[in-house]
Amino acid sequence: MDNAKIIKRLEKPKGKVDVVLDTDTYNEIDDQFALAYLIQSEEKLNLQAVYAAPFFNHHSESPEDGMQRSYQELFNCYKLMNETRYHEVTFKGSTQFLKDEQTPEESAAVRDLINRSKNYSEENPLYVIGIAAATNLASAILLDPTIIDRIVILWLGGLSYDWHDNKSFNSGQDVAAARVLLDSGVPLVQFPGKNVISAFTTTGPELEYWLKGKNKFCDYMIEKTAEEARICYGGSVWSRAIWDVVPIAWLLDGEFMLDTLIKSPIMQYNDYYSFDPRRHFIKYVYRIERDNLMNDLFIKLSKIPS
Repeated sequence: MDNAKIIKRLEKPKGKVDVVLDTDTYNEIDDQFALAYLIQSEEKLNLQAVYAAPFFNHHSESPEDGMQRSYQELFNCYKLMNETRYHEVTFKGSTQFLKDEQTPEESAAVRDLINRSKNYSEENPLYVIGIAAATNLASAILLDPTIIDRIVILWLGGLSYDWHDNKSFNSGQDVAAARVLLDSGVPLVQFPGKNVISAFTTTGPELEYWLKGKNKFCDYMIEKTAEEARICYGGSVWSRAIWDVVPIAWLLDGEFMLDTLIKSPIMQYNDYYSFDPRRHFIKYVYRIERDNLMNDLFIKLSKIPS
């Protein structure tokens, strides 16, 4: 792996770039915020395709059911946003997590990512934003290892390196896929959850103050966020991290976060990391400028057509 090439490709791009989004949209509420923020950031991002990813929690009966519900929720969000441009480029992803680190899960999303990437190069990569288990992304790498020369991955997965464990939802759902991603040498920006991205939180009163009555999508998300807080926390006082917005913002112009180069960690099956200084570089986001990013998010969401 050529660290010099990886470091160069991990520089923030100047000008507009093409992106695809891999999302478990029905999992919580942050994916919907991220999708809308991405669509509303056309000054910098050209959304080319959207992939539904598998997940399994209290909102699904199986990974396949989670993927199917996520696919449906994408179209629900499009409808609420009066958005029709992405219907033909929204694809279903894997129906189960990886069995091991050698066997990919084929799907329409994986095939599209591989084929779409062939229009790009090291000098002009496709930016792949992953805000779910890495099943679809790892499957594409396993099926076509040359894809790492044509893409840059922004992945929200794993926890902060100084957190006491690594019990991350996105990486823990499919550890094999996370290992493929971090071992492959693909240029990658990691957005760790607890202790970093968890700082990007909002509350019910804040959402109502900034977004209530602005449009159908905003009203839907205020209600959905409050309901998810009720399910997960149950108390009358709550805050809610909207994690998945952050990788979108890394590609935008603004003082939204800080990152550093670090050697790629090894994702272990026991909910911990291992580290080896001989490994290749990735970028690691270690601080979120919460207020700057929240302001940009609220401004853009409020401009969605009613």
